[in-house]
Amino acid sequence: MAPDPATYEVTPAEGPLDGDVPLPGSKSLTNRALCLGALAEGASRLDKPLLADDTLYMVAGLKNLGFKVRKPATSNFIQVQGRGGRIPWDEGRVWAGAAGTVLRFLLAVLPLGEGVYTIDGDARLRKRPIADLVEALRGLGADIELLGAGGRALPARVKGGGGLAGGAISIPGGVSSQFLSALLMAGPVMQEGLDVRVEGTLTSRPYADLTLRAMSAFGVDVERQGYERFRVPRATYRGMKYTIEGDASASTYFLAAGAVCGGRVKVTGVGSASVQADTGFARVLETMGAEVQSGPDWIEVRGRAQGGGVFDLADMPDAAQTLAVTALFASEPVEIRNVGNLRVKETDRIHALCAELRKLGGRVEEYDDGLKVHPGASGGARIETYNDHRMAMAFSVAGLALPGVVIEDPGTVSKSFPDFYERLETLTGRKGKRER
Repeated sequence: MAPDPATYEVTPAEGPLDGDVPLPGSKSLTNRALCLGALAEGASRLDKPLLADDTLYMVAGLKNLGFKVRKPATSNFIQVQGRGGRIPWDEGRVWAGAAGTVLRFLLAVLPLGEGVYTIDGDARLRKRPIADLVEALRGLGADIELLGAGGRALPARVKGGGGLAGGAISIPGGVSSQFLSALLMAGPVMQEGLDVRVEGTLTSRPYADLTLRAMSAFGVDVERQGYERFRVPRATYRGMKYTIEGDASASTYFLAAGAVCGGRVKVTGVGSASVQADTGFARVLETMGAEVQSGPDWIEVRGRAQGGGVFDLADMPDAAQTLAVTALFASEPVEIRNVGNLRVKETDRIHALCAELRKLGGRVEEYDDGLKVHPGASGGARIETYNDHRMAMAFSVAGLALPGVVIEDPGTVSKSFPDFYERLETLTGRKGKRER
């Protein structure tokens, strides 16, 4: 197999765009459904899943714990044989790569087993926050030992006791909503269920909604008081057929392409019926002057988005990089706020954005919780991606309007969207230049 290209130079569009782009399955929903399918009683069929690094790490992790997970070769579905809240094997090693969902979701599942398990990830994942979740699980009866950095970081060793007592617990809300989601999904199989209080304001709140809707689809409803308290009953998930909708975060790159280049771009697989907050990115583009239409499973953008404004992206932080790049081609400044948690993602996304936008000629102000982009793209540059899939995809949008935009380490998109460049080229009809 040939090595991945070291760089990818985007070929600019020749004029306004006109195209339809089918989206891959949602990464967030695929990993939630895989986890819930494993916890359920009986078999589940997950239709239209995303097959990318993060979801394949989840599949591999479940298999390494003894779960039967299968994808027929010519199909577009995954079968998961659930074990009713039990882990089949009494030992297992999980490698999460760079996937925060795999680490956090499975860390809450491992104490349900009756053996010793380890979970680890790459260098960046080892630096991402985990302590609050570990402490919460310990408070519920989990035996978790952090083996790295003097007992403060991955890898983690979990000694399962056949389940967790459950009961009342609190967890800080300001770092990652994945902590809450992990606890909620494991809650029904705890002996007393779970009563979770969130301390402070929960970040990325729509992802908690995503978790609750997925849990309900698998047969468990949660009583809640806003985003402050969640009561999870002792219950049994049911194996089922579950369809994964398209990835709303992925849609932002193609909608932004239309808003930067003009013309018409339609994404299919996600729309007004979506449970994902990132569909709201289209409304941001509308505020900036683009024309937006949508149906239950599609969104279409026409015309350029050239206005400015201040945008609170607390509920859709994964769209911040796309908006920041789009802002380079506006006529007024764009300010992005309440996305401070971007600093603890695959990289410090706020700092990385500012550095790379300046290479393209933008004047940027960096804040603790966001940034302000003054338009003025002046030319191409080599864009460092920091091993961050969203940096690579967002800055590829700039290459459609500016000659000479070269994406370093373009293969990082395999984390969530392996054929991103091919779909981008289908939209423009022009191939980029790959070099090794």
